[in-house]
Amino acid sequence: MLGQTATSTITRVSPSKATATFWMAVLLLTTAAYPQSSTPEFPDPGNPHMSRDQQRALGLKAAAQVYEQMPVLPDSSPETQYIRRLGQKLVATIPAENSWPFDFHVVAQKDINAFALPGGPMFVNIGTITAAADEAQLAGVMAHEMSHVYMQHSAKQAAKAQTTGLLAGLAGAVLGATVGGTAQELGQAGIQMGAQGLMLKYSRTDESQADAVGAVILYRAGYNPQALADFFKTLESQGGAPPQILSDHPNPGNRQEAIQREIRNWPPKQYAGDSTEFQVTRKHAMGVKAYTGEEIAQGAKAGQWSAFNKKNGATFNPTNAPLTGAGASSTSAAPPTPPAPTVSLESVLPSQRMVATDLGPLKLQHPENWEVMMPKQQGQSVTIAPKAGVAANGVGYGVVLNGVASSNGQPTNIDDTTRRLMQEMEQNNALQPAGDPQPIIVAGVQGRSVAMHSVSPFSVNGKPDKERDWLVTIPQPDGSVIFMVFVAPQSHYDRFQPTFEAMLKSVRFQQ
Repeated sequence: MLGQTATSTITRVSPSKATATFWMAVLLLTTAAYPQSSTPEFPDPGNPHMSRDQQRALGLKAAAQVYEQMPVLPDSSPETQYIRRLGQKLVATIPAENSWPFDFHVVAQKDINAFALPGGPMFVNIGTITAAADEAQLAGVMAHEMSHVYMQHSAKQAAKAQTTGLLAGLAGAVLGATVGGTAQELGQAGIQMGAQGLMLKYSRTDESQADAVGAVILYRAGYNPQALADFFKTLESQGGAPPQILSDHPNPGNRQEAIQREIRNWPPKQYAGDSTEFQVTRKHAMGVKAYTGEEIAQGAKAGQWSAFNKKNGATFNPTNAPLTGAGASSTSAAPPTPPAPTVSLESVLPSQRMVATDLGPLKLQHPENWEVMMPKQQGQSVTIAPKAGVAANGVGYGVVLNGVASSNGQPTNIDDTTRRLMQEMEQNNALQPAGDPQPIIVAGVQGRSVAMHSVSPFSVNGKPDKERDWLVTIPQPDGSVIFMVFVAPQSHYDRFQPTFEAMLKSVRFQQ
């Protein structure tokens, strides 16, 4: 079964430079959104037009990818146990109606970073624990990350991307897409799995808001809000390449001055000092085997971290039930999966008459009785199929077309791209390769062809049917790759294969 939504390949873009005056104005406007009062209050997080259940589901998808592509410490480790106790202390300060089911994990990575995902999953690198001078600084980093979840920044970014990302056809998809629905959703929310691990893309305005809300969390938890600014200032003053956390979190301006303005009218209190538990955990963390970003990237490419985590007892098995209240998850059973529908062969067989269609980057012919279904938003695929051959959960008869953008305009290695597509199809659509990719010529261009198989969204005699999927990838002069997946149940594939071959033979690329 092949889903119709494709995965979006997001290229990380560094924030453009601007004058100090401009960014100070942005900082002042952002700070003004949080009125000063005698008692610090949490701001209204707003409405991102994405439900709480959707945000939780999105965060769980991303968290599962972390366990697949990064080394994670088991829940029983001293570092994870400590981070969870500290995290729950911070969570307790957030009003229940706007809180989330936060859960905390530790990544065995030397680089200084932390990230909290939509709906509450949060990861802290070993390098962040060892880099913090005291518990207040570590709490400051965690409070800042939790504030991104509280303000629902990823959900707001996803809503904006869906509004501005509409496209007219395959031409838009070729500019930046791969197969599979998960990365498409994450990319729209500014979540990307890159060479250094999972990264989140925030604006300077988001950073200012996270600083302001983080200050409230710290104050209410008994820590000096200035500790957050102190930690970032220490990192910025270090020589050499900046830590990853500074790349993920652009400086919104003078953090120390902004936080001082936030807290100057708050009632004075005796802030908590450093804790013995933090220092003991920090010392233990220094002896834990941790990896650089480069080592993690190599391990992810080799697919070693999933087995590594399972062997060490680090497994990710959260409930994906809908949220029934603020910060809570339902324990009711999920509704049963509906049975696969049946379809008559007569309703999906291709017509002998072929008609031409123009998809922008290419033209091709298809059976007259098959419809061309264009994508509704960036990253989705073009589908050419009989109307009866498309089920609610995927395409069972027909062909799906999409593209993979080149990286920085550089030519894409067709073998690497084909293997990556196969891996993503296996992960996101449960397609299994039935052999190795072979050379194929399409419109005078040498591409790759590989047979795959999966389970059809349609049944035969009330039983699930096997499906055959034929993946064809073709490189383009601009470095991108167009790919097609021809789909039909194994039992009927011979009836459709001549049509698939005729469609492929009719392809003409347009420059």
